[in-house]
Amino acid sequence: MEVDAAYPAAAAGDELRRLLTATLSADKASVDAATAGLDRISAAGDPRFPIALLAVAAGDGDQGTRIAAATYLKNFVRRNMEGGLSSSDLYREFRDQLAQALLRVEPAILRVLIEVFGQVVVKDFVKENSWPQLVPQLKLVIQSSDAISPGQHPEWKTINALTVLQAILRPFQYFLNPKVVKEPVPEQLEQIAAEILAPLQVTFHHFADKVLLSHDGNKLEYEQLLLITCKCMYFTVRSYMPSGVKQILPSLCKDMFRVLDSLDFNSPPEDSATSRLKIAKRCLIIFCTLVTRHRKHADNQMPHIVNCVIRISKQSIHLSKLNSLSDRIFSLTFDVISRVLETGPGWRLVSPHFSSLMDSAIFPALALNEKDIAEWEEDTDEYMRKNLPSELDDISGWAEDLFTARKSAINLLGVLALSKGPPVVSAASKRKKGDKSKGKGGSCIGELLVIPFLSKFPVPSHGEDASSKAVQNYFGVLMAYGGLQDFLSERKDLAVTLIRNRILPLYYLDPCSPYLISTANWIIGQLTLCLPE
Repeated sequence: MEVDAAYPAAAAGDELRRLLTATLSADKASVDAATAGLDRISAAGDPRFPIALLAVAAGDGDQGTRIAAATYLKNFVRRNMEGGLSSSDLYREFRDQLAQALLRVEPAILRVLIEVFGQVVVKDFVKENSWPQLVPQLKLVIQSSDAISPGQHPEWKTINALTVLQAILRPFQYFLNPKVVKEPVPEQLEQIAAEILAPLQVTFHHFADKVLLSHDGNKLEYEQLLLITCKCMYFTVRSYMPSGVKQILPSLCKDMFRVLDSLDFNSPPEDSATSRLKIAKRCLIIFCTLVTRHRKHADNQMPHIVNCVIRISKQSIHLSKLNSLSDRIFSLTFDVISRVLETGPGWRLVSPHFSSLMDSAIFPALALNEKDIAEWEEDTDEYMRKNLPSELDDISGWAEDLFTARKSAINLLGVLALSKGPPVVSAASKRKKGDKSKGKGGSCIGELLVIPFLSKFPVPSHGEDASSKAVQNYFGVLMAYGGLQDFLSERKDLAVTLIRNRILPLYYLDPCSPYLISTANWIIGQLTLCLPE
């Protein structure tokens, strides 16, 4: 990442620019001819071709031409990386110039070139560990960049430098050797954590202050910086837990709690709140990961995690007025609670909130709302596919990718119903689905709380439509029954009683809301396996 390297002049630079510009033409014949010309130059085997493309992409010309150069370079590198782009000396020159270019190009070019850099990182840094100067140089760049040390190197953009860090960390989000039972943290990741991430915690706190406390025009920039830093932390801990991150985890969590505590869903979020919501979403994903993968390091934070997510979840009454990003945040709060419930300490922390969770968080997310009615009228088939799936995923505290608040609330309700005391979870079971055996024997929360709570809502009367509170609530009751399939499969008599007394009477209403009938049909299909032969 030498900062004084100059871009070489391509031997046929003008011709290269002309062809790249021609690929932007509206005339298909011109585009085809230009693409063929670029392919001929590429096939000629000029070892400086990737450097020439990079020079155009990172130069001062028309942005469309530069994006075309970056895109062609991305595809060229993808095709030729394994076979070698050029001689070792020229390859290192290309690699250093690419790293330097990433620090100063504008976002449109950065988005493309960072994909090129990602391919280089996987080969040279992750697989071969043959780029020893990368981390020390990136550390220097981040510390000296414009938003962290104003005036030192204004040409080094902090947001670009952190985007480079994110690209370096991205491959480590997955186990490099997943067949190894206890794979150690890769030395490259330990180095990044010690030299960059640990010192970056102070900067993370500074970014959080800027986002939460300042009212100047730079808030959006700091929100972007905070979001990228959160993504870096997530990629770091998704599979591994480097020593350097263990040390900063309490401080990191404290700042994430501050971000989450700043959320208020009493009114629909403004467009300017999008970045803040994305940060909150990433914080919740990190908490899911900490509870699932790194229990022994997260136990001290568990009380704060529980209080934080329960506070947010109890605003679910506003879901019908919120956008999809806000809905995803509620989905993640329910997912965090589900995962916490699968742990002994977590169960004890959540259990005092069971009643209020049912009443103020889970059930409001299940009840029929204005958004349901609008989506039904727009496309009934799509609504049923989205909300009444033919197969629910296994109910589990470790369920992933539920994505909607309603699906996550149904999953949480199922986990809650099956629970009957603090479970003991071994480290090996953290990658497995929830233990279905814990509902066997003795009273569980489904019998003690969930079924009695749902029984409070009577079957609607004749003639009530979707505007009726009774219909809206009973829709929520039916959705809740759909999440109790595992619970009811062990209590077949109760399943029969519910179908006879709480579902079949709906078919005798005249008229009956189509929302209730379609959901009743779905429930009967879901509970078929729960019925005695």
